[in-house]
Amino acid sequence: MPGDAFTIRVFYPRGRGELVLRTELDWERDLRPERVDDAAQRADFRLGSEHSYLEYKPCLRDLAGLHWSVGTNKLALRAGTNDVYPSFFSGLRGRITERVLYPSAVLARELPLRAYLPPGYTENTLKRYPVLYMQDGQNLFFPEDAFLGREWEIDETLDRLDEMNVIDQMLVVGLDSRDRSTDYTEPGVEVYGRALSEELRPWLETELRTLSGPRNTAILGSSLGGVAAFYVAWRWPQLFGLAGCLSSTFGYQDELSARVRREGRAGRESLRLYLDSGWPHDNYEVTLSMAAALIDAGFVLGRDLVHLAYPLAKHDERSWSSRIHVPLQLFSGKLRRLADARGA
Repeated sequence: MPGDAFTIRVFYPRGRGELVLRTELDWERDLRPERVDDAAQRADFRLGSEHSYLEYKPCLRDLAGLHWSVGTNKLALRAGTNDVYPSFFSGLRGRITERVLYPSAVLARELPLRAYLPPGYTENTLKRYPVLYMQDGQNLFFPEDAFLGREWEIDETLDRLDEMNVIDQMLVVGLDSRDRSTDYTEPGVEVYGRALSEELRPWLETELRTLSGPRNTAILGSSLGGVAAFYVAWRWPQLFGLAGCLSSTFGYQDELSARVRREGRAGRESLRLYLDSGWPHDNYEVTLSMAAALIDAGFVLGRDLVHLAYPLAKHDERSWSSRIHVPLQLFSGKLRRLADARGA
């Protein structure tokens, strides 16, 4: 087999049937694995093609016949190993959990939250996922909970990006705000951040199948929630390695720009930040100023800092919903994660 052949590794719980591939080379023919690793519950395939990408479908053969994996065709790239965790009997859409009231000793109150679980989470129990923590969780999933009935449609956006084969599936934890003016501004944001880093994050890593480490843990918010996301990642970069700050009210009740210039990048070499705003009247100036402060501190634009401005975008849930796919791709895009795996 040529050295530039496609390598595809299919992970699925053993004992449920034989894993095979169907590909665009011949959709009617089973391709059997080159190697089966029972301990890893993995089937390895290698195949050649003249193209730089290859469409394929993992399939499961059992006594009932051939089962195609749910969803659109998968897309293999020559660059790196293509790992896939298919499901065959689940739906195409992720699931939102019931609201959980987490008892935070640090906050001395309950912290309400819901989690988005990707398609196949329950069926293919081998997969572990990166995690995104989002502020103002009441606005993320259901219009009846959201401000003015306008939800961010996070689950729909993630399902669509997954169908496109552009992201690695991720978990989203939506944290409802009951006192955002305290939790998302100084000095209360320090206590809020301690609750997330010391209590909630370790607990969730035992409750859900998460990937650990800063490269697999992101935090995001808008407006004051964006300030909170920045604060938490800046304060605990060894835990939260990615932060998304949409239309953030930098400088309203914080000294983050001065802190960035004073403290610099030391100890935050792996931190990656996404900052954006609309224009006009959407915290455009303070976001631009924060981006400049980060560049002065040693962050490299386009590598560990992304700053975007959206003409005529407003300060509301509808605008944030329309562009949330951008930081989601930056955080969990397949090419980004491939670059991380190669040490970029």
